[in-house]
Amino acid sequence: MSVFPLNTMTNPLQGLFKRKPNRFIVQLCQQAAKSIQGTQALRAYMAEPNKSHAARVFQLEREADSIRRRLIEDLNRSFVTPIDREDLFALSRAVDDVLDYAYSTTNEMYVLHVKPNPYLCAMAQLLHYSARELYLAIEKLEREPKAANTHAMRVKAIENKMERLYAEALAHLFDAPKDLTDVIMMFKLREIYRHMFHAVGSAEQAANVLGDIVIKFY
Repeated sequence: MSVFPLNTMTNPLQGLFKRKPNRFIVQLCQQAAKSIQGTQALRAYMAEPNKSHAARVFQLEREADSIRRRLIEDLNRSFVTPIDREDLFALSRAVDDVLDYAYSTTNEMYVLHVKPNPYLCAMAQLLHYSARELYLAIEKLEREPKAANTHAMRVKAIENKMERLYAEALAHLFDAPKDLTDVIMMFKLREIYRHMFHAVGSAEQAANVLGDIVIKFY
């Protein structure tokens, strides 16, 4: 009687015992990946403000919205979810807000003819970093929850940097405007700074929700 090696016999069966990926986590990863691309497009706009780069941010924001809609539809159709549906919804909403604010920043800068400055460029970079860390946190949530929590904590550290940068930018903004044109630009920039601040704040909110998920389920 011929004897098959053990590894030859078990290899065909390995796929049967692999845990299927959580489809909600897959969709959240897709959503977070769009945030990485969108914040990179925002950085490109800061480096070279033109209609093409602004349109790219808009396109990615719409694509992310489409992914979020499918996730919500799946949540509404599912009787049982591996993670509380409220947590999944809150995490998706916070990730969505990151790209929403990136789009509103780009749109207002383009419409209001506001040119990028060093503060805006630095803020866009921090936002992009937070989007990357958030993606890694979501991507590792099921397989490496401790690593996921580490990436979530990095998002919070980035948000602390953003707070300091935002305060510095506002302080510089109110440094003795010379004329009415400066005053008008001051108010425009204040709103745009606020969008960027809230964008990173949304990433931190997503990281907080993810941290809660780790504690409850992993």
